[in-house]
Amino acid sequence: MTATRPWLLLTPALLVFAGLLLWPLLRVVLFSLQDYGLREIRTGESNYIGVANYLEVLQDPQLWRVALVNTLGFAVVVVIATVVLGTLVAILMSRLSPTWRVVVGTAVMVAWAMPAVTGTYVWVWIFDADGGVVNQTLMALGLMETPVNWFTGRLTFYLIAGLNVVHHSFPFVAVTVLAGLLGVPQEMLEAGSLDGAGPVRRFFSLVVPSIRQVFVVVIILSTIWDFKVFAQVYLMPGGAGSNREVLNLGVWSYVESFGQNRYGFGAAIAVLLTAVLMAITVVYIRTLMKEDQL
Repeated sequence: MTATRPWLLLTPALLVFAGLLLWPLLRVVLFSLQDYGLREIRTGESNYIGVANYLEVLQDPQLWRVALVNTLGFAVVVVIATVVLGTLVAILMSRLSPTWRVVVGTAVMVAWAMPAVTGTYVWVWIFDADGGVVNQTLMALGLMETPVNWFTGRLTFYLIAGLNVVHHSFPFVAVTVLAGLLGVPQEMLEAGSLDGAGPVRRFFSLVVPSIRQVFVVVIILSTIWDFKVFAQVYLMPGGAGSNREVLNLGVWSYVESFGQNRYGFGAAIAVLLTAVLMAITVVYIRTLMKEDQL
């Protein structure tokens, strides 16, 4: 009875978890094994075709040349930028007085509280080809003669999306890392200073190992969030499918499902996206666990 008591206590939460997460995930997997379109929705019939959708996705040049490259490249760059900026802000806040820490923390959290849709439209307005702040400023400074549409180029498109995501995500990293920094023993830092270690050396040799688990959490969560970015890409000009060069896996799945009414094919893309994300997360966690055992 003692061994089963924890599971009995967890049963209600596990049932809710299964109903909200596992069942929808299972349904997506089932859809990915079917040629599921408007006819199947109307009739309620199933049309299983095995792994044909997965084979089509893997053979599609759009996956290897565009969607996967955009997804992986964007996630890597944005995660690094988010963690670095958030950590720098956390270090700044840790050196402030309690009053100013509250003021800066409140200002920082405003960016995190802003809905992704609202933030995206703000960045679209800033880089708008006609009346955007960036174009108007560059032309006023004489750096450009005519306005530039920043959303047509693949690199500039994702540069804007990256600014949007980093601006929205770094407050979480800053607040989380700040909590870890405030828990680092000051005696250890003072001992390092007496041994001649400078601020940078103390941070990487003493602080980072002490709050490694904090960095693990923020990196894994940032990877998950940035890997499956949707609104920040879909709502930008061309991001909804009219510009195929800027599609990532999440938007490509949506466009194929609800734009082309190929729900089975779109579900297969979504399952592959989930599988790649899980694989990256598992590899990263296993790498950290091996380092801890050394």
